Amino acid sequence: MTPFPALEGLRIGCVQYLNSRPLIHCFRPSAGGTPGGQDVYLAHPGTLAARLREGALDAALVPVFEVLRSPERYRVVRGVAIASEGPVYSVYVAHTEPLDRLDAVLADPASLTSVHLFQVLAAGSLRRSLPLLDPEVTPQDCEAMRFRGRLLIGNQAIDFRLRHEPDGVRFWDLGQAWTEWTGLPFVYAVWVLRRELPRAEAVAQAFREAAALGVAQVGDIAAGQREIPAALALRYLTENIRFGLGAGEVAGMERFSSELEQGGHVARGRERVEFV
Repeated sequence: MTPFPALEGLRIGCVQYLNSRPLIHCFRPSAGGTPGGQDVYLAHPGTLAARLREGALDAALVPVFEVLRSPERYRVVRGVAIASEGPVYSVYVAHTEPLDRLDAVLADPASLTSVHLFQVLAAGSLRRSLPLLDPEVTPQDCEAMRFRGRLLIGNQAIDFRLRHEPDGVRFWDLGQAWTEWTGLPFVYAVWVLRRELPRAEAVAQAFREAAALGVAQVGDIAAGQREIPAALALRYLTENIRFGLGAGEVAGMERFSSELEQGGHVARGRERVEFV
């Protein structure tokens, strides 16, 4: 494990997906769910966002929607993100009927960035408003399911795609749809610091250095994981996922923020996102 003195004593959280591993390759998972030092608490996106909001974490790699709805709470680390420009592969609506015949989409309500990305794209790209249903409480009637898409993200989405692509299931890739509609990259997650965190500049620089080291070892990361074939993991991490947060990605964040405002998903008049 590479030492980063600026991160000592911080409570750090991260999403537990393959696409985040290059960014935390230099750290270690925390034992017992209590992060500290350079341990990292791993959890689902919604859990991380809630713990950061409640002050149980000092810094976390969280879905971008958390920042865009409450920018006054946070600072965003420059230069590092989980993003895509074109197909992302792991964020999509799976469907068997054509998109224009769907009457609803099943989606985990905790996946707020992907849920809101879908709502923005449905209204802007498809020019439709599709209800979102919680798959855990929706009756699984086979005939009705024909006309319901399923929104999936992360490792679960990759696994589902590998298992069902040969069956003729179609996949509306939301990263590709966003870039085709806007001409911009889409940012899914960023390193976020609590606004009151001291030494923010040093902490942000440590996350940038850790990301650079991890991205340089992406081949080893792909080969070492066991969830999906190594060749697919390498292609996913090098061709679908982007780990930078440059001018294009920031423009994509700003466009998403604007679309969220216009759709009534976030309040107007919020502060601008502060980068460090």
